[in-house]
Amino acid sequence: DLGRWLSDGRIEYLGRNDFQVKLRGFRIELGEIEARLIQCPGVEEATVIAREDIPGDKRLVAYVRPQSGVALVPADLRQQLVPHLADYMLPSAFVMLEAFPLTPNGKLDRKALPAPEQSAIVSRGYAPAQGEVETGLAQIWQDLLGLARVGRYDHFFELGGHSLLVVSVIERLRQRGWELDVRTVFTAPILADLARAIQISPGDVPAFVVPPNRIPDGSTVLTPEMLPLVTLSQTEIDTIVNRTSGGAANVQDIYPLAPLQEGILFHHLLNPAKDPYVISSLLCIDRQADLDAFTAALQAVIDRHDILRTAIHWTGLSQPVQVVHRYAPLPVHRLILKDSDDVTVSLQARMGLSHLPMDLSQAPLIRLQTAADPHSAKLYVLLQFHHIIDDNLSLRQVLTETAAFLLGKSADLPPSVPYRNFVAYARQESHIQAAETFFPDYLADLDEVTAPFGLISVQEEGEHTAEAQQPLNAGLSRALRETARRLGTSPAALFHAGWALVV
Repeated sequence: DLGRWLSDGRIEYLGRNDFQVKLRGFRIELGEIEARLIQCPGVEEATVIAREDIPGDKRLVAYVRPQSGVALVPADLRQQLVPHLADYMLPSAFVMLEAFPLTPNGKLDRKALPAPEQSAIVSRGYAPAQGEVETGLAQIWQDLLGLARVGRYDHFFELGGHSLLVVSVIERLRQRGWELDVRTVFTAPILADLARAIQISPGDVPAFVVPPNRIPDGSTVLTPEMLPLVTLSQTEIDTIVNRTSGGAANVQDIYPLAPLQEGILFHHLLNPAKDPYVISSLLCIDRQADLDAFTAALQAVIDRHDILRTAIHWTGLSQPVQVVHRYAPLPVHRLILKDSDDVTVSLQARMGLSHLPMDLSQAPLIRLQTAADPHSAKLYVLLQFHHIIDDNLSLRQVLTETAAFLLGKSADLPPSVPYRNFVAYARQESHIQAAETFFPDYLADLDEVTAPFGLISVQEEGEHTAEAQQPLNAGLSRALRETARRLGTSPAALFHAGWALVV
């Protein structure tokens, strides 16, 4: 149970910690959603859980027991919650049950709650998609959201879509030769409206074509002509080759950083000794044989994906580049602990910033640290990635593919997509020119220093930071959510805008 002391000595009950979930960066108290649901007319009993029926796609599902003789509609229930809950707290499905499953001791059996069927998904009434674009877009939504059907009036975010899936939608459209920007998905989230905004390349004008990699297999010499995505002198190429394990024979490709990677590299260089962009996961494995199998499976996943065999080089170069190695063996470090040491505490301490430095010029930007528990036969594994090649969503994908190799199901995995494709698209000359035209004009009247003043100190272990919480009253909270919906944005974006105006 969680509670807090109030200034008058009373304790305010906040709920149970085991009923809190973290969803796309937001910490959510499921009890708050349940309390609002029970207040809806016709609801006798309700519970909410976070399900992950599709790997990497966690979503909120509400289970409702209606009052006798009452027929409840998912879309109506969701609409009743809209004025009271933030968008990220709204369930994407409402499953109607005659009775909740119970454990032998009479408590709610959350593990026995069924996966939502199509009828439980929030829908605006089914009307079939019309035309090639609507039909294609509906198929993409169905695949990504795990739905049997999607109608032309359905709302992407009401169906369970979120900002991370928007990127997948854009990529699936691009594979069909259809163009759409991310902003439009948020401003026109209804399928029929979004379909009208999609630009289709004419038959005689091909969609963007990524220049091919011109480094032949087995090449021991690299020249500028082999690198269509980046302009480097022969001297710069030789510098990279000399810093690459295995030399030119181990260089599969060289290309620039994506714009977001450039920002991550900037923050890494501010203080490499305390890099804030190392992602850590602590795993527990029963036996050494299982650890060996896990390591081999993870290596197989690294071999599958170019981005996982990538190193970053910048010293002595005209621009930072990423170098894809043909082979990048996974480093595994075994830690020897004293009998008196707590293995989990020791490994968790290594997740602090002072233990995180990674040499970005050495691939893979992944490492394993293992330690045996002196008091049991278990092995603990600290798995670390650098954010410049991975994020939380792709980490889930890496672990999903690792499991596929462990289970002998690697043949079922889809073909990997080279990261160079994304870099080439993101760095199109037209995109760069548009940005170079827009931002100088937009920032023309800015005369204050914009470097992250004091950022290094707040990246440390937290001793220089302080947190303050100020709950908003219900009226202001409701007004903010309604304003965000009217503007087609999120409450978080409104707060960012307000913060920017204040500072």
